[in-house]
Amino acid sequence: MPTPRTGHPGAATRHRTRLRPALSGAVCLLAFAGTALSTAPPSTAAPRTGTPGAEASRQSWRVDLSALGVDGVNVRYSGGALGMRDRSLSPASLGRNRGYASAVLRSHHLDRPVNRVMVDLDAAVPAGASVVVDVRGRDADGVWSEWRQAAAGTRARLPRMADDVQARVTLWSTEAGAEPLVRRLTLTADDTGGSPAERAAAPFSARVYATREGLVGGTTANGHVITGDDHFVALPSRRALSPKGSRQYSVQVCGPVRCETAPVWDVGPWNTHDDHWNPAAQREQWSDLPRGLPEAQAAYEEGYNDGRDEFGREVANRAGIDLADGTFYNVGLNDNGWVTVTYLWTDGGDTKSFPARGTDTVSRARTDTGSEGGRSGRPHPEGRAPRHR
Repeated sequence: MPTPRTGHPGAATRHRTRLRPALSGAVCLLAFAGTALSTAPPSTAAPRTGTPGAEASRQSWRVDLSALGVDGVNVRYSGGALGMRDRSLSPASLGRNRGYASAVLRSHHLDRPVNRVMVDLDAAVPAGASVVVDVRGRDADGVWSEWRQAAAGTRARLPRMADDVQARVTLWSTEAGAEPLVRRLTLTADDTGGSPAERAAAPFSARVYATREGLVGGTTANGHVITGDDHFVALPSRRALSPKGSRQYSVQVCGPVRCETAPVWDVGPWNTHDDHWNPAAQREQWSDLPRGLPEAQAAYEEGYNDGRDEFGREVANRAGIDLADGTFYNVGLNDNGWVTVTYLWTDGGDTKSFPARGTDTVSRARTDTGSEGGRSGRPHPEGRAPRHR
């Protein structure tokens, strides 16, 4: 039997205490999320070297909280503040009594490219409620970076230089229904200097254990209502959650029979901060694990983090991705099993757009589809895993 990984000293305690109330409950969270592989060559644009000193590149602006567009999930703007329309609405996968709302706000074009953003937030947040602000950047080629959480008063480092910056605000009410209200959001961006890292020629791929999402009729993290033949996936990090109705962050899933390109519309299974597709230097948690290895798989197979997820639950299967029912059966799975996942926005990929499903199907040899730990990595009311609030 291999020696269990336990992460850095005190890893279990440290990771759990770093969690924020906004994300304290879910396995497959956050149901509240080309053609085959991209073969386009890397951009030939001249590299930016950044301005000498962050002070010279600093730019500040107040975000228009009233410009909600079509990307809002259960959010309203009234009386000069951003709040919730329905305090009883919560993502289906969470199984808890806390209201949820999210708004992807209008992007802001900058005079000079930046790679760091600071948040100044004016909000009324009752005890037990929370507000989470994420930011992302779009480069000169029109490619969006992943989302990065920006705590008030701290600077979030973007993965690459950006000409446009966008904010996403997520609200969680208390269990009693008291909602937070956001009155003002100001962003300040700058350039830390230095040359941007070159992008690899191809997106990152990994072999990952997949489970079926189900939850038909429920709502996903980006506000999509799940249907019986739905085509999307959930990944265990909000960093790659596509805005409602978009395919900006998509994966190619190759199963025993064929491949499908599907958008990331939910968060889970098991963890909510496990962007396992990123290199260690960028990974939000569990950075001592190899790239492409989900924390849940390491916990299940090797006892990593005492065999538990970020919420302290005992991991019952090795799932690193959840598939909506249509995607699950389309790629050839009849039970939980291994798939090859290509994260199309990473490295040489982009986030501009991807074609609908069915355009990149290929025949593949059957792989191991033996099940374990039930149909899904998500907790259910019927006693599969405890709810954490």
